[in-house]
Amino acid sequence: METNRVEFLEEYHSEDIMSLNHSRIINRVGVALDRYDDEYDVFPELELELSTGKCKPDVAIYKNLPSDWFNDIIYYTQPPIIAVEVLSPKQAVTDLTDKAMSQYFPAGVQVVWLIIPTLRITQAILPDGSIQTWSNGIMKDPITGMEIDLGYLFK
Repeated sequence: METNRVEFLEEYHSEDIMSLNHSRIINRVGVALDRYDDEYDVFPELELELSTGKCKPDVAIYKNLPSDWFNDIIYYTQPPIIAVEVLSPKQAVTDLTDKAMSQYFPAGVQVVWLIIPTLRITQAILPDGSIQTWSNGIMKDPITGMEIDLGYLFK
């Protein structure tokens, strides 16, 4: 008896790969920013449909948005003030910088935080291409003034 052989090819996009440290960093960003809850909303893994297309930053930060528990939104269409991207283990830095320049900034995002866990550094990238880098101490966002203690983020 002859059996048919079926091969399955799973395709993973680099942004879909999660890891323990990647997930840990996303959680710690949210916890560290909780003190700004009166002014900002912090959304992990929010699906966006911006003018430049669909995307999903690891964390999206907005000025506080009104809550409507009866009418949820699957794809939010307004750009966040800050898009946070955490480099995944199998991802290239250029994947995230390209995303910032081609998707986030043209849609109106004001700053992209790039977090590189293996090097324990954070960067704030602005639409003009300027970059601020922190490897220790307190990261201070150049747009909002929000601060994150890198000792906590990478403990």
